[in-house]
Amino acid sequence: MKTQREIIESGNAVLGIEFGSTRIKAVLIGADGAPLASGSHEWENRLENGFWTYPLDAVWAGLQDCYAGLVRDVRSKYGVGIKRLAAIGFSAMMHGYLAFDGEGELLTPFRTWRNGTTGPAASALTELFHYNIPQRWSIAHLYQAILNREEHVPGIRYMTTLAGYVHWRLTGRKVLGVGDASGMFPIDTRTQNYDAVMLEKFDALTAPENYPWKLPEILPQVLPAGAPAGRLTVEGARLLDTSGQLEAGIPLCPPEGDAGTGMTATNSVAKCTGNVSAGTSAFVMVVLEQELKKIHPEIDLVTTPDGSLVGMVHANNCTSDINGWAGLFREFAAGLGVQVDPDQLYSTLYTKALEGEDDCGGLLSYGYLSGENLVDVSEGRPMVLRTPESRFTLANFMRAHLYGAVAALKIGMDILVKEEQVQVDQIYGHGGFFKTPLAGQRIMAAAMGAKISVLETAGEGGPWGMALLAAYMNGREESQSLQDYLASRIFKNSRSVTVSPLETDMEGFETYIERFKNCLPLQRAAAQYLTIPTP
Repeated sequence: MKTQREIIESGNAVLGIEFGSTRIKAVLIGADGAPLASGSHEWENRLENGFWTYPLDAVWAGLQDCYAGLVRDVRSKYGVGIKRLAAIGFSAMMHGYLAFDGEGELLTPFRTWRNGTTGPAASALTELFHYNIPQRWSIAHLYQAILNREEHVPGIRYMTTLAGYVHWRLTGRKVLGVGDASGMFPIDTRTQNYDAVMLEKFDALTAPENYPWKLPEILPQVLPAGAPAGRLTVEGARLLDTSGQLEAGIPLCPPEGDAGTGMTATNSVAKCTGNVSAGTSAFVMVVLEQELKKIHPEIDLVTTPDGSLVGMVHANNCTSDINGWAGLFREFAAGLGVQVDPDQLYSTLYTKALEGEDDCGGLLSYGYLSGENLVDVSEGRPMVLRTPESRFTLANFMRAHLYGAVAALKIGMDILVKEEQVQVDQIYGHGGFFKTPLAGQRIMAAAMGAKISVLETAGEGGPWGMALLAAYMNGREESQSLQDYLASRIFKNSRSVTVSPLETDMEGFETYIERFKNCLPLQRAAAQYLTIPTP
């Protein structure tokens, strides 16, 4: 059996890189899926001219720094560099809008999933297609640009996601994994491709504009998990590794979205399985046995990386406001001359929440740094509400924040369970919300009304899931399904911690959520009237 150093030196290691909302992370694995090394780069979106965005220069600077950090980790652990790899995969935040002209130049700044600016377009397309089109989806961004008469639209020759863009620049291939593609435009799960009838409806809708393109011409080619998706070019190798050590020719798997990598990382690609990712944003995904009975604006229909239908509840906000409060508490401690370790701070605050009253003592938290489409809040205005009679303790305060972080998810999940009778007994969780043992799991279990399991590998998250998809393409047996590959090769002996929902927690959350819904008009009013000029 080869040592870890020999695996890397022989070029048999597999690399996954994911562009998350606040961090770009790389994970290197062996054939068994075990992580060998990692690297990361912190970054943050900006609100510019009314749109949440990342400059493309930051994409490449962040990727190069992340990869360089991975190489340093490899050298530190094994005393070698990286020249060859067995396979590479890229994933990123889904949805959004990246439109390019015929020369490959960006026509308008990248509009991320976080923007809630496409309401008219999303509503019109949902009615046209008889299929829920969320505001985040790429097709909603495109049609809103058409409705706005934006000058760049006639010049579009290619439109893709962030993962698709990075893959294109590194390989020259305009392709996308089916899971990521399902957040651009509806997928027909029978053909594993964009829905042909809906494509025709869109082109008929926009025909009076006489654009020099039709929608199928500007969308990426759709590929399922396991399909070859090109090779790293010489230029791509230099873009990724500025030291010049990485060789060209490495095969790449189809680029995927963070939803698909989350499903892969939690072994949740089989029907009736589910997973929840909770960090800057949050989403719960359930692989469906059949189509839903009706259209629900709170439920996205996307796919697994191998093309199965998924019901997805997506919340734009989750832990960002908690992070803000943690920073405030840390600043206060520093003012007292006490330096607090960030991990200890979060662990203390999350654990304290479990001491709070089941209904948070009458406190409410709306941690919305950005708009929240699930509850019809157009712009972010984080706020805490309480009455003079509320029990204003740290425990209740933190419990209210943890409840508030997943309240929108609960509203959507209630639709799946109570209206659509979708049965889910166990959900696998990953993301920063679950980093403190027990606390995040117990709160999420109350919200979902189901067992929450966290695998021992959950901390690796999406980039590890992307590495597994690259390994699947590179090392699967002929005709082996993704479900079988994960079950037999990766998760066969995996360990997890499972927390069941407590009846008292669920009852308290139900009380909380009714108050939460009743006070949503105040949150919407704040978004409308509370405007503070930027200094």
